[in-house]
Amino acid sequence: MPELLNAHFRKVFEGTLKEAALEQIRALILETKSPEVADEVAHLLHQYSALLDVAQRFASETSLDILLPQVIRVVTAALGAEVATLFLYDPDTDELWSRIARGVGVDEIRIPADVGIVGSVFKSGEHLNIPDAYADQRFNPAVDIETGFKTRTIVCVPLRNREGNVIGATQVLNKRSGSGDGQFNDADIALLSTITTHAAGALEVAQLVQRAELARAEESRMTEIMTAISSEISLDAVLEKIANGATQLLGAERSTIFLYDSVADELWSLVAEGAGTKEIRISATTGIAGAVIHGDDVLIVHDAYADPRFNQDVDKDSGFTTRSILCVRIVNNHGEIVGVMQVLNSTHGPFVDEDARRLRAFAAQAAAALENAELFDEVLRLKNYNEGILKSLSNGVVTFDVDTVVTKFNDAAARILGVEGAELNGSTAGAVFAKDNGWVVKSLDYVATSGRDDFHADVDLVQLGGEIVSVNLTAAPLTSVDGEPMGSTLVIDDISREKRVRSTMARYMAKEVLEKVLEAGEGALEATTHEATVLFSDIRGFTSIAEMLGSHKTVAMLNDYFSDMVEVIFNHAGVLDKYIGDAIMAVFGAPVTNPYDADNALIVATEMMAALRDFNQRDAAGPTPISIRIGLSTGEVVAGTIGSARRMEYTVIGDTVNMAARLEAANKFYGTDLLLSSWTVDQLSSRDGLRQIDMLRVKGIVKPVTIFESLRHAPDHVREQLEQVVGFYSEGVNAYRHQDWGNAIAGFQKALSERPEDGPSSFYIDRCKFYMKTPPPNDWDGVWTDRRK
Repeated sequence: MPELLNAHFRKVFEGTLKEAALEQIRALILETKSPEVADEVAHLLHQYSALLDVAQRFASETSLDILLPQVIRVVTAALGAEVATLFLYDPDTDELWSRIARGVGVDEIRIPADVGIVGSVFKSGEHLNIPDAYADQRFNPAVDIETGFKTRTIVCVPLRNREGNVIGATQVLNKRSGSGDGQFNDADIALLSTITTHAAGALEVAQLVQRAELARAEESRMTEIMTAISSEISLDAVLEKIANGATQLLGAERSTIFLYDSVADELWSLVAEGAGTKEIRISATTGIAGAVIHGDDVLIVHDAYADPRFNQDVDKDSGFTTRSILCVRIVNNHGEIVGVMQVLNSTHGPFVDEDARRLRAFAAQAAAALENAELFDEVLRLKNYNEGILKSLSNGVVTFDVDTVVTKFNDAAARILGVEGAELNGSTAGAVFAKDNGWVVKSLDYVATSGRDDFHADVDLVQLGGEIVSVNLTAAPLTSVDGEPMGSTLVIDDISREKRVRSTMARYMAKEVLEKVLEAGEGALEATTHEATVLFSDIRGFTSIAEMLGSHKTVAMLNDYFSDMVEVIFNHAGVLDKYIGDAIMAVFGAPVTNPYDADNALIVATEMMAALRDFNQRDAAGPTPISIRIGLSTGEVVAGTIGSARRMEYTVIGDTVNMAARLEAANKFYGTDLLLSSWTVDQLSSRDGLRQIDMLRVKGIVKPVTIFESLRHAPDHVREQLEQVVGFYSEGVNAYRHQDWGNAIAGFQKALSERPEDGPSSFYIDRCKFYMKTPPPNDWDGVWTDRRK
């Protein structure tokens, strides 16, 4: 009888009750006066009441924090159970999650969607009724141990929406002893399924509301963060605020931002150091960040130390422990890579795809702020650069607005005009150029009315103090990028300096070179980039020689020596750059280039050795003959006049200069007299009389270079002997390159048997012995790194 009532009332719950079944229920109640039937009817009516309660409670509620506890209370009461838990599915993490009240707060628990009894029901879509929890292998008793709760019976049903899709699972524990036999039955399962199906729609709506609220909160938070970022224009401040914003947005412990330098293929950032910041650079081909630059545009690393791309040294240096990493590429509106953003150690569990989506959205907005900050920095650098250009120009520059009021001037203009800078600032042209210089005002008027340049060659300009200077003066219109008149400009060239330039330059360059410089104008001495060959020479053991000769004889000896050497330099279109104690630095190719600069440099080096022999034979050095070492290298140099207003000199700077100096010093290391880089050898018209010495990386220059020794300066009888020596030496070098140390030593020893004083052979024997004791690494490329200064 109760079973029949149960079946009919289940149709009530399912909404399929027909008139015939209703008549049967009426007849059973009227005909039967059994207390058992009355209890069953009361129980079924209670369940029906629970369903009505579900429908009323859940119809208008949109808050998950309120809805979830209500569902649990209804389910627990309806099934007469001790505990119930409702789990919802999170597709972003493939997890089932729920919220449980603990103490004064609410904890969110998460489990993998395929683990345990709940996971089994969610994946299969079938309910489970477990009469003994501890007998089921899917049950995790650790939860009971942790909570002190004793689980006996379990019923778990899939949570389906009205379309029949499984969106979670509901688990109910321990039928109360007063409810039947303490076991869940089919009626309980039917009721639980019906209640949760009614609740599913409300839960889905609540989830949508929650996502919308979270999206609004995230949008508001991102807007607030971006507003704070956009208020900054300094790049280091923008980088700091973006990093802080990413940390806040993702709920992480730390964030880092690296900008991408596509030319150098490097990532760089500004980091705090003391009271300021410093720029750090790393290769964009390594590490997690490098993988994002040249691979996937986003990477999630759940265990940093298990990923071989992660550089653990960074943690060791900083004391920070990196556990998880979310790294995304920063791309601007043009699709260009701006940099990468790394967020470290999520505080709410592992990083997930949703975190990556949020960070990518944030990075897209941050890219604009970064571009603006970089643009501001570039404008500031350009302004400083232009100011620097004006300041360094030897020509005077004065600009005027449309009312001929001075708006800009450089130091050279103030000097040429013989006034203090404060006297020019804001003055009119009529006030600056008094009656003696009225022609300048007329020139500016002509430019303003005609819109044309006005040039005056070799004219006299009267300074404020009455002194006259010879100048070339050009007045020109000043217009905006749109062609609108903005005023005018004066460029004043003090040509009275030309005589001083001629007399000064004649002291360190040959006459024909000087004429070409003067023909090109003084601009030839301004900072420009040239390909040139630099020569460094130095006297061996000069300190000991100076101590032996004494100060007066040392100066006399140097003057005599320098006279001979400089004559050789000037004979082959060289420029004497400077004397550095007993050293000479000469340049071939700046300020005037020549197709034979490298050849001329080697000819000079060879003739310097011959001149030195003559110098020693006439006893100019005193009782002890001197010897010199020479280094040559070719490459780009920056050449121009450098110094202060009181003293200027023409010189060249750059890695090529440093390399020539290092090669000069390396002669002592290899036992040679004249070394030259492969960059010089490549420019020579002939390689006769050269032998390869080593592949060398010198301090301060990253790129290794192959170096050669020139034997052209050796006397004829020595050069004949060296041909045999070089043959044996080459055998040794070939074996050395193949790490055949024994045969290499044998080859070098044969070379020494022919010429015991052959320095490179002795040097390589020592290096082979070193490698025999300390073999080079497997990736050895034959390059030797010289770490000496």
